[in-house]
Parts: sequence; structure tokens; C-alpha cells
Amino acid sequence: MGLVSRTTTTTTQEGLPVSVSTTVPKKKWSNLMPLFVALVVIAEIAFLGRLDMAKNAATVADLFYRSRAVVEGDDFGLEMVGGDKNLELESESCEEWLGREDAVPYSRNFTKEPVFVSGAEQEWKSCSVGCKFRFNGDRKPEAAFSLPQQAGTASILKSMESAQYYAENNIAMARRRGYHIVMTTSLSSDVPVGYFSWAEYDIMAPIKPKTEKALAAAFISNCGARNFRLQALEALEKTNISIDSYGSCHRNRDGRVDKLEALTRYKFSLAFENSNEEDYVTEKFFQSLVAGTIPVVVGPPNIQDFAPSPGSFLYIKELEDVESVAKSMRYLAENPEAYNQSLRWKYEGPSDSFKALVDMAAVHSSCRLCIHLASKSREKEEKSPDFKRRPCKCTRGSETVYHIYVRERGTFEMESIYLRSSNLTLESFKTAVLTKFTSLNHVPVWKPERPEILKGGDELKVYKIYPAGLTQRQALYTFKFNGDVDFRSHLESNPCAKFEVVFV
Repeated sequence: MGLVSRTTTTTTQEGLPVSVSTTVPKKKWSNLMPLFVALVVIAEIAFLGRLDMAKNAATVADLFYRSRAVVEGDDFGLEMVGGDKNLELESESCEEWLGREDAVPYSRNFTKEPVFVSGAEQEWKSCSVGCKFRFNGDRKPEAAFSLPQQAGTASILKSMESAQYYAENNIAMARRRGYHIVMTTSLSSDVPVGYFSWAEYDIMAPIKPKTEKALAAAFISNCGARNFRLQALEALEKTNISIDSYGSCHRNRDGRVDKLEALTRYKFSLAFENSNEEDYVTEKFFQSLVAGTIPVVVGPPNIQDFAPSPGSFLYIKELEDVESVAKSMRYLAENPEAYNQSLRWKYEGPSDSFKALVDMAAVHSSCRLCIHLASKSREKEEKSPDFKRRPCKCTRGSETVYHIYVRERGTFEMESIYLRSSNLTLESFKTAVLTKFTSLNHVPVWKPERPEILKGGDELKVYKIYPAGLTQRQALYTFKFNGDVDFRSHLESNPCAKFEVVFV
């Protein structure tokens, strides 16, 4: 122990002040350090005890290296202590952090526990989600065809007939009758079941010489159709358009022929549907395309949506149109260059919009039904507290990173896409989607189905990106973000937003 001199003042017996020096032992402050360290450790333990160790393991591991604590925000972002929406990440990026924090596992693995539908025609093992259609007495199906169904089982209506003949095929009517899932030719139904398909129709088949004297061929057997198709046929004949009729109505040729082969010999084909209903486009139109003839259409008001190119068909919207259509038929028949221009799509390929429509059928409707059911199951689970606690975005300084999910139409699982607020545009979103799927060596679902001439190379091309859950009519023809501001608003209003992409 060291010594230190200390001076004090005292007085003599006479009362005079006298200074006296004394020596006292010196205290060592280092002896107090163990007590100080103990207090620090106790405080540290008390602080750590307040943390949820399971959910904040990464934060705890970095406590000695970070100067500020991070707490979970209440609006799917992150909130720094003090109220600022910020995130200080020294060892990982926002993308890495979001990939970890948003990875809330779903309770159901559809590979181990596939979707079970009762009454379907067959199973599709190539489907991107597990599907079972065979009878299983030990398990209640998630969906079944026809009404009524037991509680907890969705009822399905499936039909390829016109709603003008079968009223329940009208979507609103089907809902009122109690059907939960509608599968019709309407692109507004839950799972559309159109007549078009690359596998069924060799749409790009070569054009054959037009050898018949008559301008057009007709195969019409229902003479009591509820539209004006029979009157249109008669009106065309009155304008001196020569028509070989193979069907029961106005027959003037032997109907025992191969329809498709017969059509190839005519310049025009009367693709007259039995009703003028949106999206009701049957084999009459698609067989005409296969045959390399120009279809003359009576039928859906939106036939343009189903055309391989704008000038590839003629349309009789009303009986009053017959005269002008007949005039166009005569002009095209007499002018080879103009006629060939209408069939130019056979050589150059159909429009992207046509490919996007027909590609939908590359995934069988039974598989798309399973994807629909599985998606609905996950949407329901995403309303649970665990999913609502996902951050979905991360802010560092003045920049925010948004976590977005994207899948190709006709597939089930989503892929993660990250967009930064400094470049939050529709164009950057499209680029990010292309980059992501290219890095995965993604093969579009239509690749095995399309004819060789339309398969193209390995480069991906985006046709549409739209929010998951839209009908195909909305997705392909009506939905569109109103610029970048609308897109940003959608991301803010829909945390961890989900999209589908259509590649062409």
C-alpha cells in the first residue's frame, strides 16, 4: 500500500494556529474493478433476458458489434428504437434479411399432401402442384364436381357449352346456384376450359392449294341455333357467294368427308357459332386456322381476342354486315396478294397475344384447377398472424427494398424478386423478373406444347405481368397499371405482393 502526505491545521495551548504534516495510507481504485464488471454483466444478462431468443437469434449474436437495437415495426417494415423506419445491417443486405425474415413456412406440403378432387377425368403427373383425382374413401375431397357437396368441399361446375343454351353456365347464375368454382369457356371463369390448344390443333400447318370452285365451305348441322347464323348463310348466298355446305343445314355436298382436309381446299370457311357469346369460340374457328383458310365468323363479339393477326378473319356482327363481308370476300378472292396478306401469320407466326392465349391450354385444366385450389389454401393461411408479421420491406437510410413474389402462369411456387425504391418502376420490375427466371434457367410451360416453328430459342420474353388472382380476361385484356405511381401504390397496399408472368 502506498503512502501520501496530508497537512492539517491545529492550535497550541496559547491558541496559535500550527500546520502539522501526517502520513496516511493511499487507496487503490483498481480494487473496485471487479465490482464494476459484475454490475455490467448483471445488466447485460437482464437486457438479454428480455429478448425473444428464438426469433432474434441473429440480433443477439451481433449485440456486441452493433450500437443500436432493432425492433419489429407495426407496418410490415422495420422500426429503429426512436421511431425512425430504418434498418442498420452491417453484416447482411436488405435482400438477405428479407429472404430470411419473410420465409414463414406454410403448414401444408402439397407434394406430401396433394390437392384431392373427386370426380375428375384423370390425373396429371406433370402438374406443378400435387393432384389426386381418384376416389379416396378415407379423405374428404377439397372439391368435387356437381351439386350438392358436403360442408368443406367446394362444388365445381365444368362445361364447354354456351350459357345461352345452359343457363347455369353463366358465371353469376352458377354462383347463385351454389357453385364455388366455375370452369367454362369464359375467360372470366375461375379455370377457363377453351377449345384452343397447341396439342389438339396443328395451327401452323402449311397452306395447301385452293382447288374448289366455291369460295367457302360450311359445316352447320344445328339448324335451330338461337343466333342469326342460318340467315347469314342464306344472305351470303343471295349476294352470289358460292358456298359448299356439308352439314345438315342447306346441304349441297356429301357430308361424309374429312372436315379438316376438305377445308384446306377452300379460300374461306364459315365459322358460324350457335350463339354470340363472349369467349365462346369452338373448333369451327380453330379448324379454319389449321386449314389455312380465312374464317368468316358469326359468334362472339370479342373474336378479335382469338385471332392470330388483325386481318386474319372476317366478322359478321349483324345481318346488316353480310353485304360488306361478301364484298371483302370477292375482293380477296380476286387479289392473290391481298389474300396472302391475310394468311401472312402462317409464315411469320401469330401475334404475341394469340400465343399468350393458346399457351394457357399448355397446362391442362385439371392441373390448373389444382393450382387454383392450392393457391386459395395458401391465401387463407396468409391471413394468419405469422404471415401478417412478415416485414415484406426493409429500409436503410433513404432507400427501401420491397420483397415481391412472382410465378409463371400455369405454375404454383413463387420466386422472390427484390426491388429498390430508387428504381421502383414497371420497367425495372420487368427487368428483375427476366433476370430472376433467366438465372434459374427457367423453361416456359408452353415449350413442350408449341409447334417447333414457334418455340424460339432460350431467351425469355415477357408478355404480361399482373397481380396473382386475376381472371384470364382481366390478366390478358383489361388489367394495366396506370404508370409507375400506380405500381408503387400497389406494392404499398399489398405487402409481399404476388404476381404472375406470361412469357411468349
